[in-house]
Amino acid sequence: MDIVRRNNVTVTGNLQGPTVILAHGFGCDQNMWRLTVPALAEDYRVVLFDYVGAGHSDSSAFSERRYASLHGYAQDVVDVCEALDLRDAAFVGHSVSSMIGVLAAAMVPGRIGSLVMVAPSPRYIDEDGYRGGFSAEDIEELLASLEANYLGWSGAMAPVIMGNEDRPELGDELKNSFCATDPEMARVFARTTFLSDSREELKSVQVPTLVLECTQDAIAPREVGAFVHRAIAGSTLITLDATGHCPHLSAPEATNAAILGFLAGRR
Repeated sequence: MDIVRRNNVTVTGNLQGPTVILAHGFGCDQNMWRLTVPALAEDYRVVLFDYVGAGHSDSSAFSERRYASLHGYAQDVVDVCEALDLRDAAFVGHSVSSMIGVLAAAMVPGRIGSLVMVAPSPRYIDEDGYRGGFSAEDIEELLASLEANYLGWSGAMAPVIMGNEDRPELGDELKNSFCATDPEMARVFARTTFLSDSREELKSVQVPTLVLECTQDAIAPREVGAFVHRAIAGSTLITLDATGHCPHLSAPEATNAAILGFLAGRR
């Protein structure tokens, strides 16, 4: 199978520089990184892609069985790394892609040499001693609403996820991204995302890791960022002067500066 076509892989920037992979979150595609790519392009080879079922990927390759687990999405990352023969790449993952990157790095040691987690959450559901931000009932209601009326759910949830009520155009952009996703494929990715629990996998991370959180995030509260930081030995936690769950769109300068600072420390 042509992985480059299947996952709509784009390679740009300095083709002789170290490689940075940018991985989008639920309901999004590689276009969500458009404010980050220019900051990286001079010094880094930038690899973008769409998970199967997102953006301009080959939707005929979608399998509910495969993508009912985060390992299915991690296999997409592995496939891209192997198709391009990437070595020691920095993987920048937004939201659930942070956890997908953890899985992919463990699956192909040597191909992913560092992780940048933008607004990560290893588990969205609260339990004793852990705050994920949602009760089990909250998540079931969220998923039921999504499955009953995906377009309506997108319109209601996008502004909540994005935050920044004073900049409604950001919420509109996220809503439009959600609405461009096939509802059935979105349903599978949503269940995979919001019912996942990757806390144990964090303990096995062996590569340098940067955790980026926002001062206010309705999807990944600051307790989650602190948990991820504690779970990954030697990781760095930076709290961005930003609100919402998509700082690469709402506060690109601060987000890009943090990413570039981390990457520079590895060169």
